[in-house]
Formats: sequence, C-alpha cells, structure tokens
Amino acid sequence: MNRRDLRDDPAFVRGMTSRRSALKLFGASAAALALSACSIPGQGGRGKITQAQIDAFWKGKTGKGALKWANWPGYMEDDRATIKAFTRQTGIRVDYKEVIQEAADWFGKVQAPLAAGQSIDFDLMVVTNGIQSTKMIELGYLAPLDHRRLPNFARYASPKFKNPSYDPGNAFTVPYVSGVTGIAYNTRYVKDEINSIAQLFDPRYRGKVGMMGDSQELGNFGMFAIGVDPEKSTPRDWENAARKLREQRDQKIVRKYYEQNYIDAVAKGDVWLTMAWSGDVYSLANDDVKFVVPREGGTIWSDLMMIPKPAANPADALTLMNWLYEPRNNATLTEFINYITPVPETQRFVREDAAKATGEDRADLERLAGSPLVYPTEADLSRLRNYRVLSQQEEPQYQKIFTPIAQGS
Repeated sequence: MNRRDLRDDPAFVRGMTSRRSALKLFGASAAALALSACSIPGQGGRGKITQAQIDAFWKGKTGKGALKWANWPGYMEDDRATIKAFTRQTGIRVDYKEVIQEAADWFGKVQAPLAAGQSIDFDLMVVTNGIQSTKMIELGYLAPLDHRRLPNFARYASPKFKNPSYDPGNAFTVPYVSGVTGIAYNTRYVKDEINSIAQLFDPRYRGKVGMMGDSQELGNFGMFAIGVDPEKSTPRDWENAARKLREQRDQKIVRKYYEQNYIDAVAKGDVWLTMAWSGDVYSLANDDVKFVVPREGGTIWSDLMMIPKPAANPADALTLMNWLYEPRNNATLTEFINYITPVPETQRFVREDAAKATGEDRADLERLAGSPLVYPTEADLSRLRNYRVLSQQEEPQYQKIFTPIAQGS
C-alpha cells in the first residue's frame, strides 16, 4: 500500500485518531488506574535519577543482536522497510509487534510484571505522554537513558523535544512522533481568517463549533482562552477556564463535544471550525479544511520511546533509538507516518526523495516536505505547550472540574 492509499484507508485513519483517544484523562479505566497506582511502592521518580544510577544500570550491558518492540498500529511501513534497513546496517534483528491499542489498557497489561521487576517480553515500547507514561516514570518502571549512547538525539532532535516538563532532561524517554492540537476550519463556510481560540467562543458561530470531549484537551483550550499557560496552571486557573467553557456551552456555541469523528463533521460542514489534531487534517487531504495553531497557543503531544527496566536487550533498544534520530533514517519513516518528526533535518531528505520521484509519489512527498502539519514553523512551535503534569493528588480535582462540561453538567 503506498502513501496515498494508506491515507485513504478509513481503518488507518481510525487507527491514527485512536491514539489520541488514549489520552482520555478521566475515563473509567484511567480513574481506576489512578487509584490502583497509588498503592504501588515507587521504585524511582521523575527528576530523581543520578548519573551514578544511570551508570549502575548500564554497567556491563552490551548488545545481543536482537530486540522486541511494542508499538501502535500504523507507525511502521507494511513491508517494515525501516526495520529492515536498521538490521542491514547494524545486524540487530527486530521482532516488531503492533500490540498497543490504548495507553491505559497497555499499562494494565504491563503494570504487574513491571512492579515485580519481571520482563514484559519487550525491550522497547511507545507510549503517549500523559498519565500512563508519567506513572511509569514515577514508579520506576523505566530504564534511565544513557545519553552518551544517544549522540544523534543530542545532535539532531529539535530543541522543542528536549527537556520536556513530563520528563526533565529526557531522562527516560525520547519522542517517536508528535502531533499538535489546534483549530481546523472549513473555508467553504468560514470566510474570516481563523487565528484565535477566541473564535471558538464567538456567538457568530453558534451551533457550528466543535470541541473535544477529552478532559485534558478541553481544559487546555479553556486555559488558553483565558490567557493561561496550561503547563503552569493552578487549580484556580482550572476553575476559571471551566467557567469560560461552560459559558460557551450554555450559549449553545458548541454543536458537539467530539472524540474522533470531528474530522468528518468539519469536512461535511456540520461544524465550521473545531478543535483538531494536526495529523487528522493532513490525512484528510481536503483543500477546503485548513489547520492553524492559534495565537494563544496549542498543545503538542508526543508518542514516546522508552525501555522497560527489566528489558532483556536494553542496549540493542538504545541503539535503535539512536539510529532513528539519524535524519536519513528518520526521513523514510516520516514519509510513511506523516506526523510531526522530532528530527527537523529530515525535511531536506524528503525534498531530495521528492526530486527523484515521479507522478503521485512526487506530489505526495512535495506536499509532505512543505507541510507545517509535519514541519511546524518556529513561530508555531513557540506557541505550543505540553499537557500539565498532574500529581496523583491533583488528578481527581482536575477531573471534577473539567469532566462535567462535555457531559452537560
């Protein structure tokens, strides 16, 4: 299946958007997870790792020539071209499995063995930044990364993906791919320039605005709307943002709070503008639907590579992580995934590949290389913020404030 065929495959699009549903902060499974994790004795902690601990973990660990990798569907070519190239260059065999469908479910599967220090039968896994990845860090389930073995990350990763609030110093994780939550709008119906979150609250668009039902995404945009940086927000900010969002709802400006089907709604004109994920808009390939990072800000999320502490082959996993940050290697993967790459220098190689291609492949690659949905501008990146890192004590409070809004209470 080529790039165009894949983007036209509804199953693939559903797979891509399902990764965003994994960020649902306060579903039943996430709430249960938060409660159950409170009773697990911690083995580590965010920001507490020392170089001595890193050295102690990696002492004597050498490559064995094989690793097992757990990832989401749609994040690797059908013919596994990237994996084959890695094996050719390094001699390391990769057993790649698309076994992660939802972050809370995955955590539920691996929590018990990781808590016991037992293998989960994978050496590398990809989990979205959020509740589950934070708990894995705080509970000491992840191997500390030896950045001396990750020179390509230091050299080629965008500054935006270094030292994030959810993992200071990238002590345990590095991004695999990323995406942005911004605004999509249909130019057939909206003739004004859309550049502000305030326009999602404009009574002129009453009944034609889509908002996300996800508590974390919705809360973020509420905070942006009142001029608050979500990463630095306080409970009082949450209350003020929720009041703004309830006013929007009660004035009937919002047509619907969406999970995954907002992209069809904006394409058809059921809503004229909506909160949206950048990858969905790119995959839609509809010239009428535009995506913008509003001037107040947008959210950047990342699906993160991490090594379980009991991994049998951590050195090989770290070799793969470093290899994927080499621009030529990452460019091939970016051409398939079409989400934001943490390696901006890949753009040069995508352009080179476009110059060598013909027909639809050339057009696809030229579009990819020039898309701000894959290669955001520095101005766009400067307006992006991560999700607020919530402590176990803060989670219920945040839930109580934002969850009822989309539920109508």
